[in-house]
Amino acid sequence: MHEFLDILKPLIREPSVVGHEHSFFRVLRRELEELGVAVTYYNGVLAAQGNRPNELFLSAHIDRHGLLCTGPNEFEYAAFIAGNQGEVMGESVSAHMLGQIEDRFQGQRVQAHMPYTGTYLGQGRIRRSFVCPQRKNLIFEVDGLDFLQPGTPVSFLDRLRIENGLISCQLDNVVSAALIIYLFQKGFQGTGLFTAQEESGRSWRYTLSWFQRHQITTQRLVVLDTSPYATREDAEAQQIALRNKDANGHFSSWMTQELVTACQSLGLSYGFKDEYIEQQNQTRARPYPLGRTELGRVAVATNGEINGTTLQIPTTEYHTASETASLFAISGAIQLLMSYV
Repeated sequence: MHEFLDILKPLIREPSVVGHEHSFFRVLRRELEELGVAVTYYNGVLAAQGNRPNELFLSAHIDRHGLLCTGPNEFEYAAFIAGNQGEVMGESVSAHMLGQIEDRFQGQRVQAHMPYTGTYLGQGRIRRSFVCPQRKNLIFEVDGLDFLQPGTPVSFLDRLRIENGLISCQLDNVVSAALIIYLFQKGFQGTGLFTAQEESGRSWRYTLSWFQRHQITTQRLVVLDTSPYATREDAEAQQIALRNKDANGHFSSWMTQELVTACQSLGLSYGFKDEYIEQQNQTRARPYPLGRTELGRVAVATNGEINGTTLQIPTTEYHTASETASLFAISGAIQLLMSYV
C-alpha cells in the first residue's frame, strides 16, 4: 500500500478539471515513460502498452470535477456547462446528484490554472454554491479569483487524507489512474487507456476511437472507477464493486464471471452495484438511475463487439473533495488486478 500511496499522493495535487486534462496527460506520460512503458497520446486518450497489449485492456478516466470561469467573477460546474449538458443529462448519476451536492462546497479552497499548461494562477475560496434553475447547473460564488478570464479551469485544492483505515480526497478517478501506473510498475504487460471528459459524458467516444483506429475488438475491457454508496456501512459491505449491467445494457457475462472467480479465489468480498441500486429503489420515492457508464456506451455503439466489465472501488461523499474509500477496499482492488501481472 505504501508504494501505491506514493504514486497517488502527487497525482492528486495535479489539476485535471473536466475538459482541461492536457497537463495531467503530460504528468501520466512522464510517469509511464520513466517505467519504460510504450506511451502514445491521441486526442482525448493516452494509451500505455506492454509486451502483450491485447491480453487485457484497462481503462480509467482521468478528469475530475471542478469549476470553469464563464464570465466576470462567474463560475459554473465544469461538467455541466451548457455545451456538455446534452451528453450527461437524463439517466446520468451525476445529473441525478446535482441537487444533492449543491451545498457541499461552502468554504472549499480552489485554485486556478492556465487551461493548457496547468500553470498555477492563484487560489480562492467558495463562498456558496447553488443550482440555477435557468442554466440547470451549479453556480459558485468564489472569493479571490475575480481576475480570471472566461475559459479558465478552477480545481479543488486537494490533498490525500489518511485516517482510521480510510483515505479521502477527490478520488474519482485519480485513484484508478494510480492503480494502472502501479500495475505497470509491477510488470503489467497489457494495455492501459487513460481517457478525458468522462464527467461530461464524452470519454467513451475517445475509447471507441482508439479501438477503431487500431481495428481491435475485444471482450476483455475492464473499466476502473469509484462507485458511490449511501453510507460507510453500505460501502464496506464489499471490497470490490462489480456490475452486470448499466442503463445501456448488459456487460460481458464471462468477463464479469472471470473477476468473480478471481475474487473468490483470493478471498475478496464483492457485490454487484446494479443489484444494490435495484434493491435500494424498492424503498425510494424517487428511483436512483443505474447510470450510463463509459463501458456501456462503447458496448452499445459497437453492438457488443467491444465489451467487458467494470471494477469499482466503493466510496462515500461522491463527487466532492472528501470522497472516501477504505484502504481495505483499495488493497482488494490491487490484489485482484495483480492477478493479471
